[in-house]
Amino acid sequence: MAGPVHYELYIRKTAPSPWTLMQATENRQQAIEAAEEILRDKHAVAVRVTKETLDPDTMEFNSVTVLTRGAPEAPRKRVVDQADRPNCMTPADLYTPHARDLLGRVLEDWLMRNGVTPFELLHRPDLVERLEASGVEVQHAIQKIAIPESQATGQPVHELIRHYQRLVEQAMERVMTAGRKGTFPDLANRSLADVAHRLAGTADRAFVMGGVIAGALVGVRGARGRLDRLMDLADRAPMEGAPRALVMVGIEQILVELLAARTGLAEILGPALDQGGSLAAVVRMVAPREIDALIAHDPRMALLMPAVDGAAARLGQRLDAGEYPILAASLARMVLRELQGPRRLRPADAPGEIDILRTLAMSLTATAGRLLTLEEVQNAFIERSKSLVTADFVQSYVVSCETVLCEAEQLTRLCENVTGAANKRSAARWLAACVTSLRFESEMRGAGPTAARKLQILAQLQRSVRAAALSDHDTEQIGGAIGVVGGTIEAEAKLTTQLARAPAPIPQKLSALLRLAAGETAPFGPAADRAKAEAIRMFRAPEARASLSASPETLVPLKTLMRAAGLAA
Repeated sequence: MAGPVHYELYIRKTAPSPWTLMQATENRQQAIEAAEEILRDKHAVAVRVTKETLDPDTMEFNSVTVLTRGAPEAPRKRVVDQADRPNCMTPADLYTPHARDLLGRVLEDWLMRNGVTPFELLHRPDLVERLEASGVEVQHAIQKIAIPESQATGQPVHELIRHYQRLVEQAMERVMTAGRKGTFPDLANRSLADVAHRLAGTADRAFVMGGVIAGALVGVRGARGRLDRLMDLADRAPMEGAPRALVMVGIEQILVELLAARTGLAEILGPALDQGGSLAAVVRMVAPREIDALIAHDPRMALLMPAVDGAAARLGQRLDAGEYPILAASLARMVLRELQGPRRLRPADAPGEIDILRTLAMSLTATAGRLLTLEEVQNAFIERSKSLVTADFVQSYVVSCETVLCEAEQLTRLCENVTGAANKRSAARWLAACVTSLRFESEMRGAGPTAARKLQILAQLQRSVRAAALSDHDTEQIGGAIGVVGGTIEAEAKLTTQLARAPAPIPQKLSALLRLAAGETAPFGPAADRAKAEAIRMFRAPEARASLSASPETLVPLKTLMRAAGLAA
C-alpha cells in the first residue's frame, strides 16, 4: 500500500551547477506551474519536478521524475579509481594472449606486409629493428591502445601514452639485447630436442624457446610454407615431459595467430575455396576422424567436404591426437563466429549454400562434446538460419525455378533446413504464400502431366511439408492449401469416378482408391476424402463383398492401405 505523496521542485541556476531543492508541495499542478514560471523568468537554466511516494514498510521515498525542462546536464568526468592502472605494467605482460591479440589488431597492416605474427615480433630482433625503423607505426599503435583505455578508465591519456612508450622501449631493448648476446640458439648447429632439454627449468625458458621457434621461420614466406616448417619443428620436438611441452606451447601460440588471420587460413586451405568451403575444410582439419566416419556413412559428403592435404593434413593429425587444444578450440570458435556473421557461405549459389550448411551442421554436431557443446552448435545454426529466410536470399534461391511447383519444392527444402522456431515460421510464410497463390493453382490445373501425375506430385509435396518440422498451424495451413488444389484437379478429371467405373477387378480398384485416400497418390484433402468415400461405398456393395470373400488373400495387401486411410484400426 502506497504512503503519503508530495512533489519536489529542483533547479539548476547554471549549466554545470548541481540540482538544488527549491520547493516541496503536495499539489502537483502547483509544483509544475512554479517550475515553468522559474524557467520562463530565467531564474534557472533547468527545472525538475519529482513525485515522492513514502513506502510505509521501509520508510523510504520512491522518486519518479514528472517534469524536466531546460538545459541538459553536462557530462561528468569519470572519477579515476586509485586502483586503475594500465593494463600492461611490465614487458612480460605484452606476451600474454590478450596483449598479443591487441598487438595483432593495432599493427595488423604492418604484420601483414611483413608476413609475420605478433608472437614472432615479440621474439625476433630483426623484426623489432624493422618496426623501430618504420617511423610512426609504433607511435600510432600506442595511441590506438592508450586513447580507448583512457576513455574507459578515466586515466590521463598523455600519461598512458608515456607509460606505453617506456614499456615498448623496454620490450624492444629486451629482444634486441637477447639477439646481440646470442640468447636464442641457432637450430642450424643444434637439435631442437637438445635445446629444449637444456632450457627446461631455466627462468626465461618460454621467452628463449619462443625466440628459437620464431627464428626458425626466418626466410620462410607464405602461410603454407610456415605451417610446414612448424610441423617439421613439431616432429623434431622431444618425445615427452616438460621439454616437449615447452616446444609445443610455443608452436601452438604461433599456430593460433597464423590461422586466425583470414589471409593465412585461405592460403593454407586453398585460395579457391569460398567461405563455406573454408569452414568445412577447417572442421575437417580439426576433426578428421569424425568427418571420415560421416563420409563412410554417407559418401555424398565427400563431394562437399574439401580435401585437406599437405601441412594442413599434418596439423589435422596432431589435432586429432589431442595436441594443440587451444588451437582446436580457437578454430572451432572461429567457425561458430563465421556462421553467426553476415557473410554468405556460397555467395553465388544459394542452393549450394543450403548444401554446405547441412554438411557443416552434420560435421559440427558429430564433434559436439569434444570441441563445442551441442547448444553452441544449435545456437550458431539458428543465427545462420536468420539469413536464409530474408527476401534477398529467398529470391536468389528460387530465381532459377521456371515453374511455381519448382519454387514450392525449393521453399519446402528451405523449410526443412532452417532451424529455430522463428526461422521456421518465416520460411513457412514464404511457402504458404507460394502454394496459396493463384499462379500455383493455375499452373497445376493447366496443361502438362496427367491428372494422376499431378496428384502424385502434390502428394509428395505435402509429405515433404509434413516432414519439414514446421509448427502444427503452418503444416495444417500449407498442407490444406495443397490439398485444396489437389481436390480441384481431381474433381475436374473425375479420377475417383473413373476408377470406380473402370472395368477392372474390384481388389485392383480398391487398391487404387485406397492409395488416393491414404495420401500416397493424392494429397490429403478433398481428393483423398472423395476416394475414401468411394472406397467405403465399394466395400459395402454386395458384389465387392462376394468377390473379397471368394478371394480372402486379396485383402492382405489392402489392410495396410485401409489403416493408412483410416478405414481400419
